Amino acid sequence: MNDTEPENLPEATQDQFPKSFDNWIHPPLTGCLFLTGATGSGKTPLALAVAEELDAEIISLDSMAIYRGMDIGTAKPSRQQQQSIPHHMLDIVDPTEAFSVSSFVVETHRCARKILDSGKRVLVCGGTPLYLKSLIRGLFLGPEADWDFRNSIEEDLKRYGQDAMLARLAQVDPILADKLHPHDHRRIIRALEVAKHTGKPLSHWQEQFDIPADKTQFPSAVLSIDRTWLHQRINERVDSMLAAGLEAEVRSLLKKHETLGRTAAQAVGYREMIDYVEQKTSLEEASELIKAHTRQFARRQEIWFRGLTELQPIEVKPGKPMEEMVAEITAVFNAN
Repeated sequence: MNDTEPENLPEATQDQFPKSFDNWIHPPLTGCLFLTGATGSGKTPLALAVAEELDAEIISLDSMAIYRGMDIGTAKPSRQQQQSIPHHMLDIVDPTEAFSVSSFVVETHRCARKILDSGKRVLVCGGTPLYLKSLIRGLFLGPEADWDFRNSIEEDLKRYGQDAMLARLAQVDPILADKLHPHDHRRIIRALEVAKHTGKPLSHWQEQFDIPADKTQFPSAVLSIDRTWLHQRINERVDSMLAAGLEAEVRSLLKKHETLGRTAAQAVGYREMIDYVEQKTSLEEASELIKAHTRQFARRQEIWFRGLTELQPIEVKPGKPMEEMVAEITAVFNAN
């Protein structure tokens, strides 16, 4: 390897392949109900009402609510709400830990099976689009992490830069390289790792992501809300979080853990408050940044949802009775 170009990936050898590729493909989560929508659209109260109506337990579909101690900034259901309807996939790891989408899918399947075996229905509710898509269309789990390989790529990344790493990925997986942002180092490294160990690009293993699921097998509702009103709700929600003690929550987390893990530390609401606590911004600036970043996140969620044709829209608008929306959602679920 010279000083200007990174080394090409080595070819995968036969002994690097697992005995069964079937273990790498996690099937879709059947037998469950799915309710999603952008942050601030009102999923939590609707989910509670729907779960009560259908005698269901709730599995959280929120990539940040899995972290212990991250309550206010994630708008986690209150203890009283969790007592009224059993919730799962909340508070399962510390914010210093990594928790991948594959870990989420595996654990969600386990929870769903346990609930169904008890005779209850399962309502999966939350707004993390990648997790939702992985549950209704299946997920390629892939080989286990090769930390020696990942560390070597990290070193190459420092030495040659992100553009060189993306160019390396383009050699083995041009489809994914065209989709990924150069700053998305984690996914670039994972894609290189999969290509090395399987001899096929990650985009090949993720082809099922492009095939819509059967609506009859995956009853799914998405809350549809006017963007202007959603932005107003987001701004009010952020103000409520700050008033409820988001700053104190962040200070408590930092005191307990010193630093948060990479994923938790980048959560909207927490990264801005960490900067404030570390005196990098003012409280007013942090507040405005949380609102702006939350609106941007909601926009990205909506783009994802439009690509999931399985989702049946449920209109949310000012003055619309809760009972009417619950009836519409349960009608979607009971029609399948």
